[in-house]
Amino acid sequence: MDVRRIFPALDRQIYGKPLIYFDNAATAQRPQAVLDLQQRLCVEACGNVHRAVHKLGADATDYYEAGREAARSYLHAPARENIVITSGTTASINLAATCFCQRFVRKGDRILISEAEHHSNIVPWQLACERHGATLEVLPVDELGEIAVESLDQRLRKAEGRIKLVAITHISNVLGVVNPVEEVIAVAHKYDVPVLLDGAQGIVHEQVDVQALDCDFYAFSGHKVYAPTGVGILYGKKRWLEAMPPYMGGGEMIESVSFEKTTYAPLPLKFEAGTPNFVAAACLAPALETARLLAEDPALQENQRTMRDYLLEELPRIEGLRIYGLPRDPARKIPLISFAVEGAFPSDLAQILDKMGIAVRTGHMCAEPLLHRYGQTSLLRASLAPYNTLAECESFVTALHRAVQMLR
Repeated sequence: MDVRRIFPALDRQIYGKPLIYFDNAATAQRPQAVLDLQQRLCVEACGNVHRAVHKLGADATDYYEAGREAARSYLHAPARENIVITSGTTASINLAATCFCQRFVRKGDRILISEAEHHSNIVPWQLACERHGATLEVLPVDELGEIAVESLDQRLRKAEGRIKLVAITHISNVLGVVNPVEEVIAVAHKYDVPVLLDGAQGIVHEQVDVQALDCDFYAFSGHKVYAPTGVGILYGKKRWLEAMPPYMGGGEMIESVSFEKTTYAPLPLKFEAGTPNFVAAACLAPALETARLLAEDPALQENQRTMRDYLLEELPRIEGLRIYGLPRDPARKIPLISFAVEGAFPSDLAQILDKMGIAVRTGHMCAEPLLHRYGQTSLLRASLAPYNTLAECESFVTALHRAVQMLR
């Protein structure tokens, strides 16, 4: 597959140099099919969903629900009722934290997360714990970037009945390590504890089957996987979604409203108050179809492993460079590499690389506690997609050598 031709942005030049886009963990580029649908919807089906009987509204609704069905199919969820459309992973986790804790968490209870979490899987639980008098507990990660799963059983057994939910990232956006979520879920379910997976990176690099995983919630953002910004998904098992109260009140999520009492719409609309970003939601269909095609192409998957292995071999040749996230099983490492270089501040390196046409990410990457665990305040991250090439990786390594030399 000539994958680069379907992503128009890759033809750009930055400061007179061909773009090398290595910030895919933040936001992926959009394929032509998504761009075409965005334009078509804005012209041909710009009508509110689930409300009007006119043609534009009906078409918009059909496209919107096609996006939901695409997400259901991609996650292998059993029914459309399991798929709540949100504005992104952050909104999905906030919804789950607020509504789950309102229904199931009381003073003295606990929520368990890992040390490798994005702020979006820390702060919503902190807020919920503060509201309900609960406590947030943290499962540590080791020097290699792996979570201490062996202590999970002990923690759950010791606090049996008090830990109400485990929320953990499928793949760390800093470490690039695929967590053993199957094991986490199995252990948690032994104690009847539900599990939420932050799938912002997992949806990109793993073939997610929520029924096979048996997770209770799965959250992801469309813009990580070739869709526009402003749309995300919360998968939830029906038993939890039915028991949880609505997240917001307003239009769409109601069955009947009076000044005395309001009854709520059935799933999933109960959690979808207000006018949604129906254009972005509809674009989940071509975006996830693109993701499926890329994932099923053996050559592209092999290329990602080749690029990962090349960078893991070449980057440490730079004096003073340390990579964070090197699991014992190399197969659990995705092509996402965060590192620091002694004597060269990450943002300075990134600015020099930008002038060479190379886009990377720096900072704490919305995971401050994880960086503090490793004694860092900022890292540089290169995150690759199937449309990247080994030649780009070689150019990146050469440019990084030059940038480091300039700063020393």
